[in-house]
Amino acid sequence: MGPCTVHKRAVAIGGALAIAVIGVVASCGRRRRKHEVVADTFPNGMGYLRFGSGAKSVMWIPDPSHTGHVGPSDPDGDVPRSGYLVMMKRMLRPFVEAGYTIFLVGQKPNLPQGCSLADMAEDYAGLIVEEFGGKVDLVVGDSGGGMVGFCLAARHPELFEHIAIVVAGYTLDGAYKAADLESVRLLDAGRRTDAAAVMVSFMFPSIRPPSVARLLAWVMGRVVLSAGSSDLVVGAEALSAFDGREILPSISVPVLLVCGDRDKMVPREVYQQTADLIPNSTFRLYEGKDHLGALFDKRTPEEILSFARP
Repeated sequence: MGPCTVHKRAVAIGGALAIAVIGVVASCGRRRRKHEVVADTFPNGMGYLRFGSGAKSVMWIPDPSHTGHVGPSDPDGDVPRSGYLVMMKRMLRPFVEAGYTIFLVGQKPNLPQGCSLADMAEDYAGLIVEEFGGKVDLVVGDSGGGMVGFCLAARHPELFEHIAIVVAGYTLDGAYKAADLESVRLLDAGRRTDAAAVMVSFMFPSIRPPSVARLLAWVMGRVVLSAGSSDLVVGAEALSAFDGREILPSISVPVLLVCGDRDKMVPREVYQQTADLIPNSTFRLYEGKDHLGALFDKRTPEEILSFARP
């Protein structure tokens, strides 16, 4: 490949990234003007975003090491802006149309060192008891939030009817654990581009030239990654330490597992072992999909809604 071809590829990728950034910002602006999402904080300090106003309730648990702040971004109650939340809004539209109110709830702030995923699950259990009358119709956990969901399902099956776990297994890939920890620690130090570069290197190890990798990291650091915090570090450490094989056989509620066969964060065999260990599980494996591809696949909302229907 000649230098001219490399340059054209770099320009094309850079242009695509610029368009993506513009699209995300525009989508955030439209969401803010329409007030389609409500941002608030529960009395226990857990921030949340509420989508819809239907009679049925969904407790959505996001990843504790990447989602960052959930809830109002300022005292006026403005909805925080991030690429993740823009994508989630699109994904949750079918739930709203199906008559659900979705509460996307972040972890408690100021997590203590050594806080485990089981500890986080207890915070969600307490919230359901205190704010939802002791029961919600459906729990959904995505990525690391799904691992919190395993703990919640094992300990408190009385708090919900069904649980869907999207792109989460009983553990994470070892190389991803190391990259995740390094990334959130750099993010906590204010080094957003460097933090994103770690993840770019993990996800796209053969991307060339280096200038394109750096450009992608710069965009990810400002559009995809949340602002750094010690809570994200605690979350990443808890995810790294988690191994759910002992608790999965004790889960009694129906569980839907949705994943992709090209996920670099959770190996395919781990997904299969996770499904095999849960007594009442439904397993959906999307061929050709990676971690984010399976999470935001257009089939995922309908899979969950079909699973949760009486």
